[in-house]
Amino acid sequence: MRGRWLQVNGTLGGARRAVSVAAALILGGVVLASPAASKDTVVVLTTYHDDVVGPVVKAFETAHPDIAVELVWKQGIEAFGDLSKPDQSGIDVFWGPSLSTFPALRDRGAFRAITVDRASIPGRIGRQQISDPNGLFEAYEVAGYGLAFNLDRLKERGLGVPKAWRDLATPRVAGAVGLPIPASVGFSPALYDVILQSEGWERGWALISEIAGNGKLLGIGGSPTDLVAAGDIAVGLTIDFYPMAAAASGRPVGFVYPARTAFLPAHIATTASAPNAKAAATFVAFLLSRPAQELLLRPDIRRHPIRPDAYGKIDAVFANPFAPADDITFAYDADLGRLRRGVISALFDAAITSRHQRVAALWRAIHDAEAKLAAQPNPKYSELLAEARRLAGSVPVSAEAATDPARLARIKSYPSDIAAVWNAELDRAHERAFALVRRVGADF
Repeated sequence: MRGRWLQVNGTLGGARRAVSVAAALILGGVVLASPAASKDTVVVLTTYHDDVVGPVVKAFETAHPDIAVELVWKQGIEAFGDLSKPDQSGIDVFWGPSLSTFPALRDRGAFRAITVDRASIPGRIGRQQISDPNGLFEAYEVAGYGLAFNLDRLKERGLGVPKAWRDLATPRVAGAVGLPIPASVGFSPALYDVILQSEGWERGWALISEIAGNGKLLGIGGSPTDLVAAGDIAVGLTIDFYPMAAAASGRPVGFVYPARTAFLPAHIATTASAPNAKAAATFVAFLLSRPAQELLLRPDIRRHPIRPDAYGKIDAVFANPFAPADDITFAYDADLGRLRRGVISALFDAAITSRHQRVAALWRAIHDAEAKLAAQPNPKYSELLAEARRLAGSVPVSAEAATDPARLARIKSYPSDIAAVWNAELDRAHERAFALVRRVGADF
């Protein structure tokens, strides 16, 4: 009986613990074994779940029956520790979605270069780099950021499918938008950074704040896709594979990529000290091959290949980021996003999460005043409301600081003294915004 070989939860008695999945399925338990002596072995550390790993490893073992795959499951921070050791814990290949870990390990000399054909594997989407420029790690698949929606709930409000992030700032969607909290939901710091880089730092935060004023904040256990499917919200900001998987299983969820979004990669790399270097190279080459990339299009996986030739026939919602007709991307800077991930989470907590009711009330007041002003135009009051908008959406970190690595490093830990300064600045800005809105409202 041939099974694939998996490591579960580290080591057992100082030795690697391997499980034959095929045997476990038959016996209903865990079976400890060793790969057949006649086979080569490749040891792969992955952060993926089995919904991705299982079909890919099965296809690899079918194509290469002479190589047994041993999988080690770790989270990104654990993977960093293992692969930073002198012997790199005996790992041959690192494979998974971990935006920060791959560059950090690269900078420590943890990887050896991978040779690929750039005619088939471009390593970029338009102007957006997705693989290491020096070939030390390669993109394996990409996921896009956008909007899950419930069409029935939108129709109840007389709304069409949103086409841009800004469509969620209209008062007509108030109470029907779900926003993940970046400190609690792993994919969401990158999602908000996509908006910030697309719109610009100041305009981006103003937009995020206004959308939050319309919305519900979702923490751990509050999946935007699940709430959209249940009809609790009409639209949720999310990453594409959750709503696509839900739609494939028949749940009432649609998904749209707004204009100027980004596709962020998962990666694969060969370790510098790989004990099974030849088998590792074979495994990496297979995962980047067209047949393996086409596996990503399966309904139960629904990830975007990094090979343009792997798309073939795809449905309308599954955009091909390499196709000019679907050009919805921009030159997203993933390195900058990685540097300010913690700062974005801290600012969101300070400016939105910790004062959400007040933020929502402020934006309702601004929207109400703007509606009245539209009926009775007045240039003076238009200027006052424009200033109220600026104050309502402002954050206590400048656009200049938001692109300065040294300043980002100083504030990303969000110490208590910075928190106090931020909260005081936000309090003053919101109080001034409320005062301006009240001044306009007094004359209507």
